[in-house]
Amino acid sequence: APAVFTDADVYQRSFNPREYLKEFYSLSDSQGRRNVFLTQNLRSLFKMFSLDGLRGDTLIDVGCGPTIYQLLSACERFQEIIALDYADQNRRELEKWLKNEAGAFDWRPVVKYVCELEGDREKWAEKEEKLRKKVRRVLKCDVTKANPADPVSLPPADCILSTLCLEAACKDLATFRSALRNIGALVKPGGHLVLVTVLRETYYAFNKQVFSCLRLERNVVEEAVEAAGFDVKFSEVQPYLPGDVRTDCEAVLSLVARRRASVT
Repeated sequence: APAVFTDADVYQRSFNPREYLKEFYSLSDSQGRRNVFLTQNLRSLFKMFSLDGLRGDTLIDVGCGPTIYQLLSACERFQEIIALDYADQNRRELEKWLKNEAGAFDWRPVVKYVCELEGDREKWAEKEEKLRKKVRRVLKCDVTKANPADPVSLPPADCILSTLCLEAACKDLATFRSALRNIGALVKPGGHLVLVTVLRETYYAFNKQVFSCLRLERNVVEEAVEAAGFDVKFSEVQPYLPGDVRTDCEAVLSLVARRRASVT
């Protein structure tokens, strides 16, 4: 792991979204091997967004990065999506796909995979169009701020989604707990938090660069979610296969929690 925790400025300065997408978001690698990390996460998201009650008008994706995979199941259950990320180049990369611009990353194999999970592989073009329509805003955010979308005030959403973000954005447990409270405040009482986070990871690397990760355990994440005013409704851990030199991740936690009604 890096000697000093990778801070936000490093992401802004040197995180390369194209290289990141190429490294981690192809459905299969150059040898034709299935991307297990990605397919497991797609299956978990499909499962979570199929749960009863997980639907509504608005969903806020916190720390979307340059990716759309995390929204492919979500866009079937919510009418309007707001995507937030710290790094300008990530938001630009995402917008390139949303606007269907030349040179945007090709998500089609991933979209088809999710359509297959949903029972109809042929609906991929329809799903792409649906997602492009539903993502209404792409905004800058900082999870360490009391209002992560500052200076924009967002109306409370029905659901907050955050995948592989907080563990890379928070240098210690206190920051992680506080970030969960900050993003938790963006959701209505009775609304949901959907979280995908890596466990026991201290770094991930691509394109000859190494980025820090806060080493988390399942119980620590669950306790922090409860402390942020949520009740955990679903929690599942998938082991991550050892032997990947790009990361020391040991498992992935998928979690759904419901925000408690505020005590008056």
